[in-house]
Amino acid sequence: MTRVQANLLLLLAAAIWGGGFVAQSTAMKAIGPFWFIGLRFAVATVAVLPFLFLELRKTSVKTTRRHLWRYILIGLALFGGASTQQIGLQTTTVTNSSFITGLYVVFVPLIAVAFLRRPPHWIIWPAAIMAVAGIYMLSGGLLSALTTGDGLTVVCAAFWAIQITLAGTTVSETGRPLTLSAAQFAVTAVAALFVAAIFEPISMEAILGAAPEILYVGVFSSGVAFVLQVIGQRYTTPSQAAIFLSSEALFGSALGALLLGETMPPLGYAGCALMFIAMLVVELVPEVGKRRSQPA
Repeated sequence: MTRVQANLLLLLAAAIWGGGFVAQSTAMKAIGPFWFIGLRFAVATVAVLPFLFLELRKTSVKTTRRHLWRYILIGLALFGGASTQQIGLQTTTVTNSSFITGLYVVFVPLIAVAFLRRPPHWIIWPAAIMAVAGIYMLSGGLLSALTTGDGLTVVCAAFWAIQITLAGTTVSETGRPLTLSAAQFAVTAVAALFVAAIFEPISMEAILGAAPEILYVGVFSSGVAFVLQVIGQRYTTPSQAAIFLSSEALFGSALGALLLGETMPPLGYAGCALMFIAMLVVELVPEVGKRRSQPA
């Protein structure tokens, strides 16, 4: 596969994820947030299973009890991120959700400091300031204009950062990204369905009403897009992969405007642009520094 083809696969994955924000928003017209999360990740678990069996044939590393506990912890982090994002979408826009969620790339190095005691790259601090400024501009310069959903989405980004950090260290030990994916999807599905059964009503009419969105995010966002990401990143550079995957926020915003008619004032779009720049510099500046430090 050429680098151009790989980058196009990553762009397609980002577009699928961007469309997922719209599906998550429209689904709640028919079904509660926790039933939606539980059903989408149940579908996602089934979608990943065929790839999991292929991986098991090629992997020699045995899964230990420590790995199983790590899978559960990562699944709970995913559940936290999915829950706060889904509930947040009840009171925020797809545009806000997609850009604020993307701030996990800024949070990941900060989480690594807390969990792994890794000193952050210097670019993290200006990027964090840019991200906060972007959220402020997203509010139109009035923090009171930020909704509860916006706040929950910031928490969601922190959960994503925890999940990504723990997943990265676990996959490096096991070499089983698909096993991890299936496990975390299953944990999230069980946790969400448990909460939904206690607190949310359900009917077959509600499930059928949200079925297209459940299948889209379950099969395409969690299954197809993940496989496209795994394949594409093998044939391109980390910096280029970061650029194309970060466009998820742009696709989410564009589809929110196109399909849901969402708009915001110019200052809000400037805030989105500032957050997007923060996402990119966190990924690109360290990579450029590594290249320059390598001997010719």
